[in-house]
Amino acid sequence: METAPKTLPLRTTRRYISDEYFDLKTRIHDRLLDLIDLTLIESLDEDLLKSQIRALVQRVLDEEDMRVPLNEEERERLFSEIEDEVMGLGPLEPFLQDPSISDVLVNSYKQIYLERFGRLERTDSRFKDDAHLMRIIDKIVSSVGRRIDESSPMVDARLPDGSRVNVIIPPLALDGPMMSIRRFGGEALKLEDLILLKTLTPQIAEILKGVVKARLNVIISGGTGGGKTTLMNVLSQFIPEEERIVTIEDAAELQLKQEHLVRLETRPPNIEGKGQVTQRDLVRNSLRMRPDRIIVGEVRGQEAFDMLQAMNTGHDGSLTTIHSNSPRDALMRLESMVSMANLGIVSEFMRRFISSAINVIIHIARLVDGTRKVTSIQEITGMEGPVITMQEIFSFKQTTVDEEGKARGYYQFHGVRPRFTERLATAGIPVADDIFSPDNILQI
Repeated sequence: METAPKTLPLRTTRRYISDEYFDLKTRIHDRLLDLIDLTLIESLDEDLLKSQIRALVQRVLDEEDMRVPLNEEERERLFSEIEDEVMGLGPLEPFLQDPSISDVLVNSYKQIYLERFGRLERTDSRFKDDAHLMRIIDKIVSSVGRRIDESSPMVDARLPDGSRVNVIIPPLALDGPMMSIRRFGGEALKLEDLILLKTLTPQIAEILKGVVKARLNVIISGGTGGGKTTLMNVLSQFIPEEERIVTIEDAAELQLKQEHLVRLETRPPNIEGKGQVTQRDLVRNSLRMRPDRIIVGEVRGQEAFDMLQAMNTGHDGSLTTIHSNSPRDALMRLESMVSMANLGIVSEFMRRFISSAINVIIHIARLVDGTRKVTSIQEITGMEGPVITMQEIFSFKQTTVDEEGKARGYYQFHGVRPRFTERLATAGIPVADDIFSPDNILQI
């Protein structure tokens, strides 16, 4: 999801960085590791630690074998980058401080790409070599109690701010270690931010707020990078404080603010191939934890059956996301996931099971200009023969791309008054009679 266009200056720009500079930085860093008591780093005040590092770097530079002629700008840059190596994530640190960057993609130690406002750009920032990149990867992975090596060459992890990290290394990655970071800003977006960014309209924002408060079961569908998790974070803000929420994720990235919150995260198998805890295990266990709401970060496998069972047995108001290209595709994926549980359920019964569990599907998409839009909201109305029936309440239609490359189109209600308005009325949530009028059109 795009953030407000506030850009901080990057410390790294398009420039040539010599191997000699990397050698100098590596030697200084290695020397610092000999001088610094690493166990004290987390206990020291950040400003004090920075001043200590600067003093030590200056001391190392004054040593006979480290003397290199540097001007003031080069010296400051060296101090800054050594601080990032010791306290942060090396060359990645400046990008993680820039709120305008949504993705950091490391294709090898020599290539780092960024996504900013939906556009990819290559930087000249780089790591010294594969060993340098692996040192940063190990720092990220070990901080969340996971490991990566030849026997376990893929891993999902997270940064302290909730940003999602995926790493894959040789022998699976042929050109060296690869890392993808999906950024999450320190300040979670609110519904007003999505309206300001034109992800949705004020009218549909009121409907979605009511859908959550009235405890309807919701699936948010969309493609990779479409903004599903961001939208779920926003919707979760309307869950009442007194309700007990259990979240289940592969890598924790939800940013719920409620106090009565239980966060669960899967665990990969250990080096002996044992001890794995899957999302399905956690969904089953969550049913014994007296939850008012169950939120599954993303449903992608056998846990779909247990999640639907929970929705059908008194855990109304549950939320999840699913990868799909449309609301109809989301239902097809759910059906295939339930069949993965090998329960031998007849297809028609499976569809009835799905149609009775899910109330609303919200589809969000990333357009050609990188912006995210809620493109469809559909209500599941039941079954017609062997087919799950839905009615579209609201949609966004793209009509063109202007000279600046911006997607243009319009939001429109379809004149359908959804059945769930009765649930909203019962919950004391007023809905204006004219809100669903097809005359409600907003051009952008």
